[in-house]
Amino acid sequence: MLVDDHTLFRDGMKRLFALRSDMEVVAEAANGEDFLAMLPEAHPDVVFMDIDMPKIGGIEASRRALALYPELPIITLSMHGDQEYYFQMVSLGVKGFLLKSSDFDEVISAVETVMQGGSYFSQELLTSLVSSLKPVSEPTGNEMLSERETEILLLICQGLSNQEIADRLFISKRTVDKHRANILDKTGCRNTANLVVYAVKHALIEI
Repeated sequence: MLVDDHTLFRDGMKRLFALRSDMEVVAEAANGEDFLAMLPEAHPDVVFMDIDMPKIGGIEASRRALALYPELPIITLSMHGDQEYYFQMVSLGVKGFLLKSSDFDEVISAVETVMQGGSYFSQELLTSLVSSLKPVSEPTGNEMLSERETEILLLICQGLSNQEIADRLFISKRTVDKHRANILDKTGCRNTANLVVYAVKHALIEI
């Protein structure tokens, strides 16, 4: 289901999805109000949600939809400069975040990933975000992670490689590799994008 107030954008997405035999657009809405009204009958497997729309915007529409259907996969459509809304949408439980400038191949990858139960966040968006992430002054912490694991998690979210983390903490790369594996196992995360989401949800980082 496509939720965006720009008709040309929706039409473009529909034309691209029409080229695939395994996906189809079952419904579309120009604002969050129409989306919420149509949602019970549309039964979409995935929703592409714009942020800035009239009547009811994407953030509020997502909040209401996920309150009714907690497992509904919502992928947020963002323009450059919308990063301030990223954490709001993540905290609501959206499954993905794509820039509107993304290639259609990335759109398909996002659909496939969320349909398999994962989360998909544009690499371009993550790159711009991690440069501005910083630890909170007094993190709430997480009982699952040790103090060292939390420290490494924050450095991962800031975009550092395992070798860079090892150099920063004066430990071996092998030790960082082991800690990273433990962090992924404990948090159930698959990649850096998921770790950023985890850190945001547990109030370990801020922008």
